[in-house]
Amino acid sequence: MAELKFSDLVEPVAVDQKTALRITVLGGGSFGTAMANLAVRNGCDTMIWIRDAAAAEEINQTHINKRYLPDYTLETGLRAVSDLELAVRDRDIILVAIPSHSFRDVLKQIAPFITAQAVVSLTKGIEAKTFSFMSDIIRAELPEVPYGVLSGPNLAKEIMAGMPSGTVIASESELVRYAVQHALHSALFRVFGSDDVHGVELGGALKNIYAVAMGMGAAYNIGENTKSMILTRALAEMSRFAVKQGANPLTFLGLSGVGDLFATCNSPLSRNYQIGYALGSGKTLDEATKALGQTAEGINTIVQVRAKAQELDVYMPITNALYEVIFENAPPMTIALSLMKNGHRSDVEFVLPHHEV
Repeated sequence: MAELKFSDLVEPVAVDQKTALRITVLGGGSFGTAMANLAVRNGCDTMIWIRDAAAAEEINQTHINKRYLPDYTLETGLRAVSDLELAVRDRDIILVAIPSHSFRDVLKQIAPFITAQAVVSLTKGIEAKTFSFMSDIIRAELPEVPYGVLSGPNLAKEIMAGMPSGTVIASESELVRYAVQHALHSALFRVFGSDDVHGVELGGALKNIYAVAMGMGAAYNIGENTKSMILTRALAEMSRFAVKQGANPLTFLGLSGVGDLFATCNSPLSRNYQIGYALGSGKTLDEATKALGQTAEGINTIVQVRAKAQELDVYMPITNALYEVIFENAPPMTIALSLMKNGHRSDVEFVLPHHEV
């Protein structure tokens, strides 16, 4: 059967340059590049900021991000720049796709150029040591700006290939939600709205933990029953932790929760899945990270969430088992076995109290 090309089934977007939103994406990784490319297709005046001037110039000349998306041609209207002030000043929306360990530093650098721009995080991670989420960092470093977070089951290569996908823009500002939907929503990429910023952000960060576990399990050829148990108990862990952090557990029934969890935990395109698979295949953490060549937020998230869960007394057996496997040399099958301990527990979180089982 011939491969279905969805992009052939939709009409091109009519562009009105007079009303085009001015979008900048900070960060030239795979997902940031995919979002920038979508914005151009939607008629937005779009720039992407990349630290390396040579890499930016190469994208402008070849219209290919050779490091992260070498198999896809970018829209010719996308402009890559390495000047941070040029990238940020007088724009409408700043989409920040910077790894969590550099996120705060970049916001400090752009602060002098921020006036009325909305700032939206595309980063799914937690800042080491502070346990700050990206929205926390935006509020701390840019306290006056309208902000939001974008998260969902968004594998960059599938988006670039034109496969139908969806995501969630979460913001307390209706204007921010509408503007991001206007910039990115298309026939092949649906952008849903939410006002649960912390819940959407937690879903995007926490699912990386379980993608590492599923990648490791894939290396050991675990069965479908085991995969299903890990996935559903992962959702229970995420919900328990999120409620302690003030999020709405119903958020995890949507794209940014179970949707992102399913995609990230089942696809070899997922960076965290790849890290887990490499670890399960016998590589060290350093070897797996170097082979990946990109940031996999899940490893740092395991460390941060385990510590916070212990502090808050949240039951998270998968996260604990992963930490023991990666950092304390426990056998990888500890992850599955951890779910078989601790006696009887209820199935669906918040429906039947565990002590009544």
